[in-house]
Amino acid sequence: MTVQPIIIQGGMGVGVSSWRLARAVSQAGQLGVVSGTALDLLLARRLQSGDPGGLMAEAAARFPFPAIVERVWKRYFIEGGKSAAKKFLGVPMHALKPSRDLLDLTVLANFVEVSLAKHGHPGLVGINLLEKIQLPTIPSLFGAMLAGVDYVLMGAGIPRAVPGILDQLALGQAARLKVDVHGAMATEEYFTEFNTEDYLQSPAQQLERPKFLAIVSSATLAIALARKSSGRVDGFVVEGWTAGGHNAPPRGAMQIDAAGEPIYGERDLADLEKIASLGLPYWLAGSFGDQGKIAEAQALGAVGIQVGTAFAFCEESGIDPALKEKVLDGSRRGVLRVFTDPVASPTGFPFKIIQGGPDTTIPVCGEGRTRICDLGYLRHLFRKPDGNVGYRCPSEPVGDYLRKGGLEEETVGRQCVCNGLMSTLGLGQLVADGSAEKPLLTGGDDAVAVARFLKPGSTSYHAQDVIDRLLS
Repeated sequence: MTVQPIIIQGGMGVGVSSWRLARAVSQAGQLGVVSGTALDLLLARRLQSGDPGGLMAEAAARFPFPAIVERVWKRYFIEGGKSAAKKFLGVPMHALKPSRDLLDLTVLANFVEVSLAKHGHPGLVGINLLEKIQLPTIPSLFGAMLAGVDYVLMGAGIPRAVPGILDQLALGQAARLKVDVHGAMATEEYFTEFNTEDYLQSPAQQLERPKFLAIVSSATLAIALARKSSGRVDGFVVEGWTAGGHNAPPRGAMQIDAAGEPIYGERDLADLEKIASLGLPYWLAGSFGDQGKIAEAQALGAVGIQVGTAFAFCEESGIDPALKEKVLDGSRRGVLRVFTDPVASPTGFPFKIIQGGPDTTIPVCGEGRTRICDLGYLRHLFRKPDGNVGYRCPSEPVGDYLRKGGLEEETVGRQCVCNGLMSTLGLGQLVADGSAEKPLLTGGDDAVAVARFLKPGSTSYHAQDVIDRLLS
């Protein structure tokens, strides 16, 4: 019987929960988690940067289908890296029927990230996906499962279909996922599909089925997933509104306080007794990243905790080191603020953004930015008058959004989360004036105190330092 991890490292953002971070946490005996968001784009930009150290090639050499690797390398790899004055080559946007090139890149990228996290040790590794980003879900899961991923974690929606998809992929069966389409008729259903045998053009192989943990904010959602999912749910991460990244919106009508943030209250606290009655393990998340929090969570019936923000600013995370330094300096001096922006994200979920004080140089994403939607991970699918599917994003140019049937009020205050998060890794796209897209820093409420992990005289800390403090 597998021992349940006490600490789950959060699956943060685009590449923040990097394979390096997941490997470090896993080697320490806890559950390391890679972010599965936009891994196709991340691999493409790493290859165009020359694959420093040859690490992508090292992992790709373990991929069981060399022809796929060859195609991806031919399209994206640049020996020595692209010129700093040249833009990154674009990656096709995901659609209901993706191109072969995009499937190759998506499957291989997820394999590479999980393989690097798992290589050379026996520890557990998970992958975190967002339910809101539906189109790449199945090929992403397939790539991760080829690499032997141990856990799949998913939130930002109701991932009722995913446990069954894991069952199908493990058996080598074709899988399909119903996707949300705005304006669809009651009798209409739209699906994205993935057939392993058709894709590989070879007989399907059976794979190990990873455990599935749903990230939830309420007992109602946990009960629905436990009872009505398409396959086995193995547990829950119960996440409060102080956690970083996307938060579940407050229950009821959205109310905003004087500072412009959503108002949460007693109604938004998960009923842990009801969740415990399901008989499944659960972990608590949201401001649990400090000493004594494991004992607090276990006293509430949890196995342990999920921690994101504390790991986000350690040496092994994927955030640009210069940005980590700014955040740690701002935390040390007490000038940071975490703002829960109710409209920044195109998903419609509140999104936490780290802001600096007047004497910091933490960038402000969105200021003066010319709107462009060139990545498209958070696009909404909508029904066209002829019944076909279109794609639009509240953060794209307003005129484009309106021409696609969107409402102007839906565009107000939106930011390009896709480009902002890529820039947070130091892999931002160049814009018209030759500069890179500005970063978008996100973290939980306790980011303001993240300097507590610094040892005297140090300006950085490691994942092991976080684990030591949590377990002490």
